Amino acid sequence: MTYEQIKKNEAIRTYIMQADASLAALGYTEHSFAHVGRVAEMTGYILKTLEKSDRIVELGKIAGFLHDIGNLVNRVDHSQSGAIMAFRLLDRMDFSPDEISLIVTAIGNHDEGTGVPVNELAAALILADKSDVRRSRVRTKYVADFDIHDRVNYSVTKSELTINEAHTVVELKLEVDTQFSPVLDYFAIFTNRMLLCRSAAETLGLQFKLTINEQQLG
Repeated sequence: MTYEQIKKNEAIRTYIMQADASLAALGYTEHSFAHVGRVAEMTGYILKTLEKSDRIVELGKIAGFLHDIGNLVNRVDHSQSGAIMAFRLLDRMDFSPDEISLIVTAIGNHDEGTGVPVNELAAALILADKSDVRRSRVRTKYVADFDIHDRVNYSVTKSELTINEAHTVVELKLEVDTQFSPVLDYFAIFTNRMLLCRSAAETLGLQFKLTINEQQLG
């Protein structure tokens, strides 16, 4: 079973759409195919760049695509709900226990509230997920109605996660339009995410760096 097959699975696509619809009703930013697709590709990029096996790269992309389906159940503890849902789906698709274990563990540990980068797949997923900050995720139509999450995401005009050629540093580079949100707001809501990214980078044998508007901040 491949990532492309998972992407086309009707049941999985329905769960992702309905999970995103629930988050939209709660006022959250976009968590639909744009987000999970980007996270899947970035997880794959991280693992491939670090020269992991082709199958591990594929499993990372699958984990990225499935990582937010738990929002279908509830936003609270959605990583654990998503892990249980993924287990059932993958088991029915005849994935091996070894592969199910890696994917489910990564999904169950991707959220900054309870997640820990317990293995390389989980670490790559964490970095991919937490780096997806961008203007197009904001649903609120009017700037006057933005909450702090809307302001921060809307202010990010460019987001790029890269690993250097020596495979020693993973860097998140952001361009922030401060007329919509000061840089301080980013840290007000994302500090725990960045600390989790640092831990994830260390699991992969990397140093995590954060650069905002060409200023290295961590």
